[in-house]
Amino acid sequence: MATTKKSPLAVVPGTGAIPCRIPVATAVLAEIGLDPSTWAVLTDSIFPSANTAEGIVLAVRYCQARGLDIMKRPVHVVPMWSSAKRKYVETIWPGIAEVQITAARTGLWAGLDSPKFGPDQTKTFAGTVMRDEQWVEAQATVTFPEWAEVRVYRLVNGVRCPFSEMVFWEEAYARQGKSPIPNEMWQKRPRGQLLKCAKAASLRAAFPEEAGEYTAEEMAGKVIEADSVPMASVIDTPPVAAQATVPTVRKAAGTVSASVDQPATETISPTDQAKTTAIDEAVQAQIKKLVGRATATKAWGQAEDYARSHFTGEHLTLALNELGKAAAAAVAATQAEEAQAA
Repeated sequence: MATTKKSPLAVVPGTGAIPCRIPVATAVLAEIGLDPSTWAVLTDSIFPSANTAEGIVLAVRYCQARGLDIMKRPVHVVPMWSSAKRKYVETIWPGIAEVQITAARTGLWAGLDSPKFGPDQTKTFAGTVMRDEQWVEAQATVTFPEWAEVRVYRLVNGVRCPFSEMVFWEEAYARQGKSPIPNEMWQKRPRGQLLKCAKAASLRAAFPEEAGEYTAEEMAGKVIEADSVPMASVIDTPPVAAQATVPTVRKAAGTVSASVDQPATETISPTDQAKTTAIDEAVQAQIKKLVGRATATKAWGQAEDYARSHFTGEHLTLALNELGKAAAAAVAATQAEEAQAA
């Protein structure tokens, strides 16, 4: 039986606790409108990986606010590392089913095509992971599709319009802790997990207001507050705060627009220029490849997330600067094309 850390909702024997894997006060059940047997099902079957009553209660309240049947598990309890609290906290994220429900409720979702996958790649990931409460060196060899894409359709002024986002496996997969090793689900179902992420990304492109949140499949293994995930093969300096930002470029109804709250790029001082020059060629090549993918797919937000999860210090600053320049150039090119067409 899984152990549960004591929390404000957990109660001691003799105070009205519901006997199940994660105890909860009867007053809390009354507040959220659940009976003891339903709570037991939630803790043991619907959210078996949850470790706190707070996480499950938050999921219940989320579903109640959205009018969702929690027994169909439209949301997931996802443990994420908080760089501010320096510990794992439980968060609630919608699953791909919830995103599809949201799109369907609009009455404008007009179906989707069969997924497309890129060529298979085989790679061995190595790092330090926690096993039996001890840090050990581990590795895993995974064969995965390089990318996946799902085209979804939305009715725009009565016209069936296609929307799609290409999602790359190495930019999306969930890691074990802070190591680069994929978690068990991404090792067992490399195509299935990537398909969920690709479908979610395309649904967000088609329904940016209604389905704006990331899904549990996309957030598993990520860090709250965009904390970096150091990679031994890339990072050899301690993390430092990076100030560079990337403009958000969104695709809506076949057009591209930019929302830039700060300059797309920052002036690089002679000192920073010297640091950039000192960055090894392997890192520069990796950043160049990332910028190339973002330019080809216009997935700027995903590229920024990837940069923040893989780089720190001057490496992160350089990556964000390069993405910012590329995004600004893409917006300028699109605006020039629109002006010519007009």
